[in-house]
Amino acid sequence: MNSSGGIKTGYSLGTLLSIDEILRFSRLANDYKNVHSLWVPETWGREAFSTLGAISQVAQGPKLGTAILNIYSRTPSTIAMGGITLDFLSGNRTLLGLGVSTSTIIEDWHGLAFDKPLARMREMVTLLRLIWAGNPVSFKGDFFNVSNFKLLYPPLRSSIPIFLAAVNPLMIALSLSVAEGLLLYLRPFNELRSTVQRIRRDIMRPFELASAFICSISDAFPDKARMRAAKTLAFYISVGVYYRKLISSSGFANETESIVEEYNKRGLDAASKIVSDKLLDEIAICGGSEQGRRSLQRFISSGITLPILQINPVEGEDTQKSFIKLLETFSNE
Repeated sequence: MNSSGGIKTGYSLGTLLSIDEILRFSRLANDYKNVHSLWVPETWGREAFSTLGAISQVAQGPKLGTAILNIYSRTPSTIAMGGITLDFLSGNRTLLGLGVSTSTIIEDWHGLAFDKPLARMREMVTLLRLIWAGNPVSFKGDFFNVSNFKLLYPPLRSSIPIFLAAVNPLMIALSLSVAEGLLLYLRPFNELRSTVQRIRRDIMRPFELASAFICSISDAFPDKARMRAAKTLAFYISVGVYYRKLISSSGFANETESIVEEYNKRGLDAASKIVSDKLLDEIAICGGSEQGRRSLQRFISSGITLPILQINPVEGEDTQKSFIKLLETFSNE
């Protein structure tokens, strides 16, 4: 039994960590049996597959996940090759998290049309399954055309588990029909619980219900940890239209509007000071370690099967000690 009630935890190694810190945390994770997985995001910072490839050489136990890859800037063949390459490096520990991203990222940063994301996702998953089977693939679809493509090296397994990142009900429904798991994020507790309950009624097979949580823990500086978490939350509310709508519709309309207004006028530091304790506790895991354990237990009670803790280090605290505190708080036996 671990400190989170026996459930294993994942960790998201995001952009607030340097590559050296990512590798140091990954090494430390080897010493904690209840670390289920390490996840790497990809937006405008590091490339996910190469980062996970490096992690695979220093962390021999945890599964390794992309959280998330967008389905526009790579072809299915490229994603399939990335997945099996990571499988070769890690010994079949790859988890492939896919998402549609946003129109701003896809159109402005990649110069691609952000069209029909749901149908595109379905076709992407279909093609990945075909390619990973190891046979020659010819496919003519609405978004992708592949002619006689075959992986040079036979995959170590016939398929890699796919997780879909989802905000809206249609993408959640698609994940239930085509994926092995679902990746949720920034859902206030009551909304998370009701969403998970609906999913459990609809799914009758093994299925991972994962949810990522902004996480910042410090016993030395618990108030700073809460401010660090509030800053991350204020950022996502201010720039993430879909997340903002979800949070706003969950009873925080006035607060989200104020956060965005302050962000546009005075910047992120000012916006983070508007985040209330109520909103922060509905979404994040932060403060001292005991408060963090209670928060995690509450989120687990919603019915999720895999909590993923997004690491937000506290400024001024020794990183190594901070990492050990995090792992001892949430992944110790």
